[in-house]
Amino acid sequence: MPRPASEIFGTGATAEEAYDLLTVDVPVDGWLAALTAARDDLGCTYFDWLSAVDEPGTGFRICAHLADVAHPGTVRRLIVRTTVPHDAAALPTAVGVYAGAGWHERETHEMFGVDFTGHPHLVPLLLPESFEGHPLRKDFVLAARVAKAWPGAKEPGESEHGGPKRRQMLPPGVPDPNEWGPLKGQLPPAPARPARGARAAGGARAAGAAAGERPVRRTRTASAGSASQQAAGEAAEAPAAAAAPAERPARPARRTRSVSEGSASQQTAAAAAEEASETAPAAPAKEAAPRSSDAPWHHARPAFDEPEKTPEKASEPKPESKAEAEATPEPEPQPEQDSPRNGTQDDQAGGGTP
Repeated sequence: MPRPASEIFGTGATAEEAYDLLTVDVPVDGWLAALTAARDDLGCTYFDWLSAVDEPGTGFRICAHLADVAHPGTVRRLIVRTTVPHDAAALPTAVGVYAGAGWHERETHEMFGVDFTGHPHLVPLLLPESFEGHPLRKDFVLAARVAKAWPGAKEPGESEHGGPKRRQMLPPGVPDPNEWGPLKGQLPPAPARPARGARAAGGARAAGAAAGERPVRRTRTASAGSASQQAAGEAAEAPAAAAAPAERPARPARRTRSVSEGSASQQTAAAAAEEASETAPAAPAKEAAPRSSDAPWHHARPAFDEPEKTPEKASEPKPESKAEAEATPEPEPQPEQDSPRNGTQDDQAGGGTP
């Protein structure tokens, strides 16, 4: 707004803007002045609609929605509101400012009962002339289910389906047909449902207890069963006791043992295994690898023990087979060569010949 709301719309006007919508509240005597200022000063030449809201305890809030459409692509919206009391619902007509308000004021008049003084043709618009009341008021009685039965079986007993009938619940706004409508005073009063305390007091008096006190309820566990089950059990116990056989001799106490001890055969096998382990020589313990406290990863240990390696015996030479011996060729003898050295040696050995 270019100026404060009180300067544009008059004394007592307040303005509030939210979601690109300007809402101005004015008193009843400033209604026409506010609409004129909206049209002339703010350029809201387009009249959209006029209606009312029934506020219980406050009155009827009349609202007029206006708009400025002079700027292409931009629409500035304005709502002018005022409140009239329920007992004096009257407001001057706005037909002289906005001619389109005539139709909306006629609708508001017949739906809420607000009188627009100075209206040229304030007659019913939507409802028939014989209709009584204003249907959009909060105190208007919803007489549809009083004058005509509701179609369909909405609750048990409301139609001819033969189901059990329960206490009917009247929805909000629906009066008692014996108090309002064409059958007023002609129906018998609806039976009142007795209170829980009254039923409890009546049952206590029938049992001989004091009025208003409930008799003590007999308690039984789930194993005891119901009353009929207890009677059947007592009837079965009587013949069973008469035909009970002689007592059998007592059975000797059974020796108890835990699961870890096993059966007798398992205990015998375990004892034999223990004796064998005691007689067998103890295997030498392996020396643990040195470990360093500050760096244990320097002496890594395998995840499992490696199997011990047995020393292999020295392999003995295998005798050659006869076939291999025959297959091996013998070396050929080489011819001897005479040499002066060999002759000298023979002469020396034999002593020489002439």
